[in-house]
Amino acid sequence: MNYPFPSGVPDLARSFLDRLRTDYETFRVTRRERRNRSDVTMQPLREIKSLAPADVPLVFVTHNDTALLGAFIQHYRQLGVTRFICVDDVSTDGTREALLSEPDVDVWTSPIRFGEARRGRNWRESLFSKYGLDRWYLNVDSDEFLVYDDCFSQPLPSLIRTLEAQGLKRMAAPMLDMYPKLSEFDAPPPRIERPWQFSRYFDGDSYVSAIRKRGVSVKGGPRGRKFREGNELIKYPLIYWDSACLFGSSLHQPLPYGRNFPSMWGAILHFKFYTNYKAKITEAAEGKQHYNASEHYQKMMDILAREGEIDFSYDHSIRYDGPQQLVDRGFMTKIDFIS
Repeated sequence: MNYPFPSGVPDLARSFLDRLRTDYETFRVTRRERRNRSDVTMQPLREIKSLAPADVPLVFVTHNDTALLGAFIQHYRQLGVTRFICVDDVSTDGTREALLSEPDVDVWTSPIRFGEARRGRNWRESLFSKYGLDRWYLNVDSDEFLVYDDCFSQPLPSLIRTLEAQGLKRMAAPMLDMYPKLSEFDAPPPRIERPWQFSRYFDGDSYVSAIRKRGVSVKGGPRGRKFREGNELIKYPLIYWDSACLFGSSLHQPLPYGRNFPSMWGAILHFKFYTNYKAKITEAAEGKQHYNASEHYQKMMDILAREGEIDFSYDHSIRYDGPQQLVDRGFMTKIDFIS
């Protein structure tokens, strides 16, 4: 089926047999993950205080992301995050120092790199365990900006109450890769307060979705259109983490799989292609910390070597105009918040 959903509400109805397959897959993969699980070493860079019951914590991984960091923290504070819990993967551009200057940010380091930590999954699971089970977390990367219906008027505690009232333990949010139209800029504007002031566009019609036994799948977007990449784009950035949860083989399909069919959707504005995208692509390709030794970054490097730029714009590019636009166009669902 195509994504976005014209009706605004995805049809996730599944048969009894489909649900049984999902439950068996959860059992099979959970048993494997618990059998093969290994501890990961991590150290905080300053004293860590326990979370209070009312805290809204956000866990993220970052590496050399000073270009986005200020806007990232400001965005999530506006949504209601009260504590940022970060793993800094050996940043060398001032990211770590910037994080340590923020009073509500806990900074952790590890002797192993992102790839060795199963692309960060082991770090995240360890942090959820350290900070406490049986609570809600935001779980994103430092180039991912979650939005949802009425998000600047209805903060995260209100969203969580609404999810709980519907018996949901996750909210789905496909990643929309944001990109600039290079013809609009001779150079980046001198002052950018929000990343969508530069990377303003997203694809209007290049996404496809499917219902799998491990959850919803969304693929496509500009990377699929331009590079024929099959990257999984669905994530569950707001997640209730308890003893049943694991990331398994992917952040995009957390265990238990039966929770990966929620009726409430936001969207993640993904700023992989920002003002510093050439440097980030080069670093990712050479560092080989991402999936399959960063193979898809190498494809981008090949285009940069030939053409000097990557222009993702096309006839159906849509200029981002705020969360309501994404609801109206069916990229995320309207939410009836409880009082």
